[in-house]
Amino acid sequence: MSTEDPRPADSPEDSPAGGRVEHPRAIRSFVLRAGRMGTGQQRALADLGPKFVLPYAAELLDFAAVFGREAPVVLEIGFGMGDATATIAQTLPGTDFLGVEVHTPGVGALLKHIGERGLTNIRIVQHDAVEVLEHMVPPASLAGVHVFFPDPWHKKKHHKRRLIQPAFVARLAAHLRPGGYLHCATDWQPYAEQMLEVLSAEPALENTAEGYAPKPDYRPLTKFENRGLKLGHGVWDLVFSKR
Repeated sequence: MSTEDPRPADSPEDSPAGGRVEHPRAIRSFVLRAGRMGTGQQRALADLGPKFVLPYAAELLDFAAVFGREAPVVLEIGFGMGDATATIAQTLPGTDFLGVEVHTPGVGALLKHIGERGLTNIRIVQHDAVEVLEHMVPPASLAGVHVFFPDPWHKKKHHKRRLIQPAFVARLAAHLRPGGYLHCATDWQPYAEQMLEVLSAEPALENTAEGYAPKPDYRPLTKFENRGLKLGHGVWDLVFSKR
C-alpha cells in the first residue's frame, strides 16, 4: 500500500485535519495522508478545478443548478484516485455524481479522468464527507450513496473509527430519497460482517439481497481489487435501499 491510501477512513477527534461536527465522538470520513502530485494532476487541478470542484460551504446545494439539469444524484464518499468514479459516470451518463475526497492527488486524478473522457456529470467537493453530507446535501435528495473500500481499521481498538457506524448510516439514510440505495463494498471480511449487521439494524433501510449482494454491473473492478482477487482475497458488496 502506498503512503497515500486512496480508501476513505474515519477518524475521531484526534484527526489532523477538518472541522468538527456536533456528535458525541466526532466521526471523520478520512485520515489525511501525504501524497505526491503528478504534472497531469496539477494541470487538471488548475484547468478543470474551477469548473468541477465545488467550494465547501455550510449551505444546501441546488443539484439542478450545480449540474445544469434535473437528474438522479449519487454521492460517493472517498473516491480515492477516481478511476472507478469516472468509469461509473461514463457508464451512467443519465446520473450525476457528487464525489467527496480530501486528498488533493485524488482530486487531481479524477479531474484528469474528467478531461480525458469528456465527462460532464461529476462534481467534486474536497472536504470531510461527514460535514458535506450534514451541511450541503439536502435531506431525501440522493438517488444513491457509494462507499467503496473504506479503511477497515483492522485492530479491534480502532474499530470505533470505522465509517460505517449506526449514527452515520442513519444520516446517510436520511439523505436518501425513497427507493434510493446505499452501496458499500469491502475486501475485509470482518468489516463486511460489521457492515451487514449495522445496515440491517437501520430501520429506514432494507437489504436488496439475502446477505451480501452480487457485484452490480456498474461497479468496475479496481486495480487494488483485481490484485486481491488474484491472491484469493474476497470482496463483499452490500446494497440496501431506502424504505
